[in-house]
Amino acid sequence: MTIDPSLSPERIAEAEKLIRPHIRHTPVMRIDMRDFGAAASREVDLKLEFMQHSGSFKARGAFTNLLTREVPKAGVVAASGGNHGAAVAYAAMRLGVPAKIFVPSVTSPAKAERIRSYGADLVIGGDRYADALAASETYVAASGALAIHAYDQVETLVGQGTLGKEIEDDLPHMTTLLVAVGGGGLIGGIAAWFRGRVTIVAVEPDGAPTLHEAFKAGAPVDAPAGGIAADSLAPRQVGQLMFPLAREYVQPPVLVTDDEILAAQKALWAGARIVAEPGGAAAFAALLSGKYVPEPDEHVCVLVCGANTTAVKFDQ
Repeated sequence: MTIDPSLSPERIAEAEKLIRPHIRHTPVMRIDMRDFGAAASREVDLKLEFMQHSGSFKARGAFTNLLTREVPKAGVVAASGGNHGAAVAYAAMRLGVPAKIFVPSVTSPAKAERIRSYGADLVIGGDRYADALAASETYVAASGALAIHAYDQVETLVGQGTLGKEIEDDLPHMTTLLVAVGGGGLIGGIAAWFRGRVTIVAVEPDGAPTLHEAFKAGAPVDAPAGGIAADSLAPRQVGQLMFPLAREYVQPPVLVTDDEILAAQKALWAGARIVAEPGGAAAFAALLSGKYVPEPDEHVCVLVCGANTTAVKFDQ
């Protein structure tokens, strides 16, 4: 497997210019880990991409698809654990395009409601992302709608790669970036941008070790798809497009437990009033739990990538 030449820094930079009017430049927060329950003081930067339109980084890939591909009258269709569907629905709403979104039953109510709020036609069925993907493919064959893959499509990876460019613009002295992995569109796009200029650390739930298993096998293979972050970090396999990039430019995945992810969610809320979904907190869990211990000279950034959750409810 070789890296697709379309996944180039030049193309990512072009996409960034194209989608810039449609996305937010999300902020960076510098924190002291001691304020978040860590035993020792250490400054770390958090890239707050959960503040992106639709509640996750996925809006970048969605707009890149809609703005660079021909959209038929039937509109667009996406299969998603929730965040990709919300992003496609949001981009379609903004650009005046019909959207149909297929999600599995494990999708959180917060994500389903967000998709509906953007005016998309939502179909819930099957237990896992793979079931939603199969249903969406049947619909595409019948309708002629444009399929927008959540992670294994050039335009999707290029769009997510714009986040790598934005992080580098914000933090030119960063040496290490922690990124959660599901299908790998995000970390693949980021790796395509940096091309080894920084250390990229993959983080996965131990209940959905898709990249971990791919690294062991030397290619994408089926992996377990469970755990607290199953609606965002549990595809059957990582993408074919991202794997060569990961093999070349990404560190072997750090595996975190559900309890460690939950502790990270709670710490982000207690320390900075950040509401992160489980997948959005996974990368921070690796640092907070001590599963990843930076060297003293590392300048670490943790990507907090999603916040579509009902973990905090405002009843009053």
